[in-house]
Amino acid sequence: MTVTYEQAIVIYLSLYILHHMNRIVYSNRHVKKNYIFIIAALSTLIVLSSSISNYGYYNVANIVYGQANSGQANSTNTTTALVNIQNIPLKKVHVGDIDIAYKVFGKGDPIILHSGGSDTMNGWDPALLSRLSSNHTVIVFDYRGIGNTTSGTEPYSVQVLANDTAGLMDALKIQKANVLGYSLGAFITQQFAIAHPDKVSSVIIIAGSCGGKDGIPKPAEFYKLQADIVNKTVNNIPTTADEMKQLVVASLGSGWIKLHPESLDIPENMTVAAAKPGLSPEAMNNQNNLGLAWEAKNWSGVCDAEAKLAKPTLVIAGTDDNLYVPHANALVIASKVPGAWLVQIKDAGHAVVNQYPEEIGKILNTFLSTIK
Repeated sequence: MTVTYEQAIVIYLSLYILHHMNRIVYSNRHVKKNYIFIIAALSTLIVLSSSISNYGYYNVANIVYGQANSGQANSTNTTTALVNIQNIPLKKVHVGDIDIAYKVFGKGDPIILHSGGSDTMNGWDPALLSRLSSNHTVIVFDYRGIGNTTSGTEPYSVQVLANDTAGLMDALKIQKANVLGYSLGAFITQQFAIAHPDKVSSVIIIAGSCGGKDGIPKPAEFYKLQADIVNKTVNNIPTTADEMKQLVVASLGSGWIKLHPESLDIPENMTVAAAKPGLSPEAMNNQNNLGLAWEAKNWSGVCDAEAKLAKPTLVIAGTDDNLYVPHANALVIASKVPGAWLVQIKDAGHAVVNQYPEEIGKILNTFLSTIK
């Protein structure tokens, strides 16, 4: 079989990541991590994955499988001085009807991080930030109504949050940036890329969905659980230990729980408010409604619009994310966007960025190194 130049590049990059993943040390995690990740580029056909064809996406190609050697020590691990986000000076800038709190650190081309729902800018894992900031200028910030950013007067919507990002870039005199979004942040990242394509160098979607008719919804019973917890939080009603445990299992996934059974050691008095100190009940309700609107089946979604953008795109999901944003959504996005990279990580759930931060940091840097 003749291999094209593009195929050779994809294979080289895939093997590069596999090689370096095999040399990661996990001494600070106290448990061996045995996972499989998949890197997919969708431009040419080399191998057809049966797991993808089960969902009807037959144009996916260039699938590379790798098994990390979890017991091998790594003498070349460079993440020794982790970024302490708490030590980065907090700054504020007025954008539209709000004052946005943000932090900037690192060196190189800019990358803007959109946090998960209810998270402040301080929620990013230090190992991930350290990897990214080694060769990129990282910009993190609080959404309106979250943490140190004011609420403003605009009706809460994904479009408004995406425009906030554009305003922040203008205020910081950043003409173009790589944009990354996790969970709710993935919705904002996609909307931002579509509304402001000239400001986007590349798109990175982690634990996200393109929504609408193309999106794969979360199970109805999990919708109900989330709605009940939001209602209790808004009305200052304590959540039960069982409800919190269900959220933890949904977030981490069964594979991670098996490796880390201590993850279910939840204090009896633990609440969402206690776990998310920067989150007000109003903000939690607003963000929950955003998620419901994004996943609505009577909305067309953004996959087709993303495909037309033809921006370099990386999609990452944990294979145990079956409730928050079912991981099959990553396959939907990757099958729609020309040339997209797809990475699925075994024994990871919706919280994949906090479960495997250094591994994801390496993948991000390899992907970003291809952006011109």
